[in-house]
Amino acid sequence: MEAALVEIIPEAEAEEAHPFESRNIHPDLPPKVRKLFDDGHWEESVFHAFKFIEKEVKRISGVRGKIGFDLMMNVFNEEKPVLQLNALSTDSDLDEQRGYRFIFAGATAGIRNPRGHEVEVGDTPDEALDYLALASLLLRRLDAVKLR
Repeated sequence: MEAALVEIIPEAEAEEAHPFESRNIHPDLPPKVRKLFDDGHWEESVFHAFKFIEKEVKRISGVRGKIGFDLMMNVFNEEKPVLQLNALSTDSDLDEQRGYRFIFAGATAGIRNPRGHEVEVGDTPDEALDYLALASLLLRRLDAVKLR
């Protein structure tokens, strides 16, 4: 008895995941962020992601009259935080609150501001994805403590 020949059809190559999925970029970032990225406007994509973070911090904190670096330094102040990231009961808790205070403030000053004020920033796609991963981390930190 002759063995039947079975034709093996190779599966269609799986489509590559979008960089936002492979880098696990936070899904709550506005659709404009992804559109700008896809259209090759990487620094604008980063700018809008961090502008969104600032608006979220303002919204959930209720703080008015402060923006950017000053907003973040005020809202996440470990001595009298408006937004508290942990119990603030140990030295490690205080260090974490202080550290995120400076990360939020530093991202605003060092990442968002240049893209909002300068003409020639020139991010590469990989740099933009790194910045967007940081934006995602900050949003996830707010999510983790049920602030959003």
